[in-house]
Amino acid sequence: MSQINIMALRHSAFYSPLLMTMAGGFLKDEGLEPSYVLSTPDNTVVDNINRGSCHLAQSAVATSFEALERGETVDIVHFAQINSRDGFFIAAREPDADFSWNKLVGKKVLVDHFFQPLAMLKYALYKQGVDFNSIEVVDAGDVDAIDRAFRNGEADYVHQQGPAPQQLEHDGIGYVVAAVGDAVGPVAFSSLCASRDWLKTDMAQAFMRAYKKSLDYVINAPAAEIARREFAYGFFPDIDLSVLRSTIEGYQQLGCWQSDPIISRSAYDNLIDVFLFNGRISQRHDYDEAIVSL
Repeated sequence: MSQINIMALRHSAFYSPLLMTMAGGFLKDEGLEPSYVLSTPDNTVVDNINRGSCHLAQSAVATSFEALERGETVDIVHFAQINSRDGFFIAAREPDADFSWNKLVGKKVLVDHFFQPLAMLKYALYKQGVDFNSIEVVDAGDVDAIDRAFRNGEADYVHQQGPAPQQLEHDGIGYVVAAVGDAVGPVAFSSLCASRDWLKTDMAQAFMRAYKKSLDYVINAPAAEIARREFAYGFFPDIDLSVLRSTIEGYQQLGCWQSDPIISRSAYDNLIDVFLFNGRISQRHDYDEAIVSL
């Protein structure tokens, strides 16, 4: 077995196509023993890939925009799509089968302020005809702080990635009323990245064989089966198994996972639209500057 070192910006059932390469045994079938760690502000994906201590990472195409805006050539490129839709939800204090986005106007909303989730939420509101500034936005901090704040009674709504809002629903504290992915539509959201040199290796080819099998599995397997395997692998020890199942089922229904891992040009163009709207980029950067296909 050869060790393959994998990092992630965030850990969520949203990234099940990557997680199941490990929990489903697909990497081991290719002779690869995975090591999986989360990045931190002091131990970043970029630093680890540059020094060779990380082979690939869960990231987002949008992470390349800052360097491209400076006119730099990007060596760490995105080579496969994980999610082709936003994976965040809006949860309310009470069930609301008739929810519409204009109900957020004048309400306190705990919003995830990480760069991409925030940009997507603003764009979703725009597409739904709601001014972001008409909402009383609350920045509680990181994902744990956001969750604690809502559980402690702060705000009318909360903006979270699964399985956090599904766990709120299980606990009788919050109720999912909308998916940002439905409001934004197809977009290059989460991706896998690596150095251009590593992508030329046999290990990269072996990883892609495992990844394609994993993608097919998470799209077609019962959510309960996926949840059981992820839970057994130790990925979500603090999440109720029924919550994990409902989260995965929700992402399957949302159409986040596509059988073709190629990051499409149309999805990339939609991402550019989102970031131009938000003023996070000044021009339409070329697809080939940040994306390659294996």
